[in-house]
Amino acid sequence: MAEKIKLSFCSKKVSIQINNARMYSQKVIVDLDCSCHDIKVYSENNKDSFEIFVYFIYGQCNPNSIKRNRQVGFLSVIRHLLKIFRCKLSINNDYNSYSFEKTISELFDLQMEFKTLTINFNRAEDQLLLWNQISNKLGMVEDLLFLSSCDADFIPVFTSWPQTITIMNSNWFTLQTLLVCPCSSINLQKSRLENRDLDEILKNWKSGGFPNLERLIMHSQRFTNSGRTIMGMSLLELDWKVIQTDDGSKKAIISSRGQCIVMSVTPSE
Repeated sequence: MAEKIKLSFCSKKVSIQINNARMYSQKVIVDLDCSCHDIKVYSENNKDSFEIFVYFIYGQCNPNSIKRNRQVGFLSVIRHLLKIFRCKLSINNDYNSYSFEKTISELFDLQMEFKTLTINFNRAEDQLLLWNQISNKLGMVEDLLFLSSCDADFIPVFTSWPQTITIMNSNWFTLQTLLVCPCSSINLQKSRLENRDLDEILKNWKSGGFPNLERLIMHSQRFTNSGRTIMGMSLLELDWKVIQTDDGSKKAIISSRGQCIVMSVTPSE
């Protein structure tokens, strides 16, 4: 992998030959750290890797010029890698919102596949701007991870969905949104879901809802043994319960671990 990257800089002729052979190249994961302008390229089996740092020589330039030049250099390296390999991207916005927004916008415009997209809303003013850029393009994302919570005045509306979603502070993710979520894996931490919501979720699944679901994890302090029953059972009785869809095509094992509910779905035998 490293040799191929180095060869691509040797001459225009060699670079063209490598570009033409891209469709026959191995598929790699390109891990982008926007905060440090660090790019790591590694094979899907993690046996081969190559790391690139984008440096800028500081002179008399003002800070804004330095930031723009680093961003241009960062994107130039990414575009070069996309010519060499069949890439899936992993990207984390961390704390540098400027770099992340500029990079993510360009990469989505290139119709790139994302292995992992990690979002951490750093400032309230970033939330709507960033979400407007990506909300209708999440079909290109395999795993979407939300690290931060959202302000009360900003509730993300999904116009497209990733394959899997994890939300570490999901108090904004409502039951209505969950019921239309088509992801195969859903992980909701620190949610506001209650026993009655869990009852509706399970009944919806039994009747044919969540057709793609393989695993659902929900954590909420509002799940209680003294609350409303769930499909006629208490939270304690629900632990290790096996339920089936009404048509008998799928079964689910429910695990109740305190205030965390785990639902694993498999085809019925």
